[in-house]
Amino acid sequence: MRSVVITGAAAGIGAALAHRFARAGFQVALIDLDAAAVTAREAELVSGGAVALALPCDVTSPADCTAALEQVVTTWGGIDVLINNAGITHVGLVRDTDTEVIKRVLEVNFLGAVHCTHAALPSLLARRGQVAALSSVAGFAPLATRAGYAASKHALHGFFGSLRVEHARDGLGVTLVCPSFVRTGIGERALGEHGQLAGAGARSGVRREIEPNHAAETIFRGVQKRRPLVLVGAEAHLAWWITRLWPAAYERAMARRTLSSQPR
Repeated sequence: MRSVVITGAAAGIGAALAHRFARAGFQVALIDLDAAAVTAREAELVSGGAVALALPCDVTSPADCTAALEQVVTTWGGIDVLINNAGITHVGLVRDTDTEVIKRVLEVNFLGAVHCTHAALPSLLARRGQVAALSSVAGFAPLATRAGYAASKHALHGFFGSLRVEHARDGLGVTLVCPSFVRTGIGERALGEHGQLAGAGARSGVRREIEPNHAAETIFRGVQKRRPLVLVGAEAHLAWWITRLWPAAYERAMARRTLSSQPR
């Protein structure tokens, strides 16, 4: 039986992915900072007949990540798939945002993925496995009022694209996943300019959101096919092509959509 490790697995895309991989017969290790919530997700999976393991873990801690991934290897013999999904966001103009907020977003979104991948890499290489990182449209395009979030997602592309090249001959699959907005509640937990909760305004301008189960299905198929890039949602596909063919138009549309209510 193959095993998958999913970070940020207590809710949203992570929880949906856990259920999707479980239905496909995977042993599912769930990593999340919220111990109570991730334990509840484990119970859900086990009650449905899946093999699951909850691992409360702070992905910003290299020691935590190493301990969690070592426990998976000890319990199940190895790791076949790692999905780096844990993430947070923020909202605010760069000029108004404390640099500590941007640092926190980078620590979770980028370094969290680095820590887990580094810890899992020996087992992934031994099994010619697959690692995926949840990026975003913001990973290849600008995102006004969320510059730190965009920077963290751009960093994933540089890191995991380089990892793919380094281990292409070793059979390691590397997938970058770029959804448009998914209905996960991440906006409601967004950090404001000074680290406070930003509240409902964090998702202003979003016309429609993808359901987590729909996103999980697209991601699951892409990972199974070992695709290097998975775009999730029509808006993600549209943004991908506009940013390549007409980037100035994308930036103007971004400004209209996100900056119209901002003071000059």
